[in-house]
Amino acid sequence: MKKFKNEIKFIDLFAGIGGFRLALEQYGARCVFSSEKDKYACQTYEANFGEKPSGDITKIHESEIPNHDILCAGFPCQAFSISGKQLGFEDSRGTLFFEIARIVKYHKPRILLLENVANLKRHKDGKTIQHMTDILNQLGYNVFFEVLNASDYGVPQSRKRVYFLCFREDLLVTQFRFPEPSPNDIFLEDILLPDKLTEKYIIDRNDIVMKEITVTENERKPIRIGTINKGGQGDRIYSIKGHAITLSAHGGGSGSKTGAYFINNKVRKLSPNECKRVQGFPDDYKIPVSDSQAWKQFGNSVALPVLLNIMGKLVELRELEAITY
Repeated sequence: MKKFKNEIKFIDLFAGIGGFRLALEQYGARCVFSSEKDKYACQTYEANFGEKPSGDITKIHESEIPNHDILCAGFPCQAFSISGKQLGFEDSRGTLFFEIARIVKYHKPRILLLENVANLKRHKDGKTIQHMTDILNQLGYNVFFEVLNASDYGVPQSRKRVYFLCFREDLLVTQFRFPEPSPNDIFLEDILLPDKLTEKYIIDRNDIVMKEITVTENERKPIRIGTINKGGQGDRIYSIKGHAITLSAHGGGSGSKTGAYFINNKVRKLSPNECKRVQGFPDDYKIPVSDSQAWKQFGNSVALPVLLNIMGKLVELRELEAITY
């Protein structure tokens, strides 16, 4: 793996449990500031990185944040008000995107690396993402974004997210190609833990209905093979010959947050350690919180291999002479 030639400093906003940090540190970048307001996420972050993130970014003045080269943010999505004719920086006030914009306006980092739900691209028929792009353009950045699926980058989870790479205009980056899919032959069955470690996640109900099918071929997508109750969201059963559904921080049903899977003739949820694996986190990553909090945290996090692939493309950019290998 080729790394940055010079020391690159980054900040980790809406840090969660540090998915962005894991990716950037592998390329030799150094975190100089992190912010997260959820106390349980902060607990996990501190257990793994040895420092507790600063709190709510809305209460932190931009002058208190150190200078940095890269701003990272997997920011929560809030709808913009697209009223009036002016769609500029001031129109983003009241949204969490504004917190990014105000820090960018003050610090002018070289690069922004952002992530959000895939539906952002279609929100209000594309007007929301165009509004965001307009604001970043006004702040002096060339903006590139693409929806990528974690299934295409070496983890057994269908997880579509929109990723942004934004370059300060003086870097003269006028084209950027996101990484091409590089899927591995890895499926949910390959990352499961032994039954003795997962017994408490078994779903034992009398309203489980399995389809009369036998799945023998692997597929890089979720394969639905049964239902619980009426089969609503969280009550659908999937084969381990395929990929997991998108981990979620919220949602109900018997398989809430992880989905339900037919494993060794039992139906169960994924354990937190299995969720860690389907997000591509290393096995030695610590989980110091309850199962409920862990499921929420991995549902809110990012698929590490996708970020690693994006960072690889970034390091390859020879136009960025100040930060290339």
